[in-house]
Amino acid sequence: MKYCAVLLTSLLLTSSVSAEPNKINFPENYQTEFTNYLSLDRTQNPDQVIRLFANDIAMQGADADGKLPYGSVIVAEVYKAKKDKDGKVVTSALNRRIRDKFALVAIMERGKGFGANLPTQFRNEDWDFAAFKPDGSPAAKDLNSCRSCHVPFKNLHHLFSYDHLK
Repeated sequence: MKYCAVLLTSLLLTSSVSAEPNKINFPENYQTEFTNYLSLDRTQNPDQVIRLFANDIAMQGADADGKLPYGSVIVAEVYKAKKDKDGKVVTSALNRRIRDKFALVAIMERGKGFGANLPTQFRNEDWDFAAFKPDGSPAAKDLNSCRSCHVPFKNLHHLFSYDHLK
């Protein structure tokens, strides 16, 4: 009986911190309908390259309170960096990582109440996250690692690339 209570508690806690189903959908035409506003070596992952896209709402920039409007969607194409035969990341003449395999599509979307049911350590002021495989199917990804990574950037509206959108 004690095991069942622990298992039930674990399941309840896990479901309470996962993304709410159907809140964030894969934006099918993001590559043509969104703006590719930034491409760079991914700062928090030494073997990845990232391309960032934003919808028209996000591209309007921050409002008077310094926040992007509700309905803002940021799409990150995450690529593995090319590696040499010894497993070391290959860089270009500009000392930038070279894109290799397309690995993941990560989405940040701002909606009223998004993340409101999450524990405080995962809340990002109405932003929530989703992850998809390059073909648009859901990716098995710990979204709480995304959420907790963005939490400290409150002064940048939880966006690593805020200065490029404001």
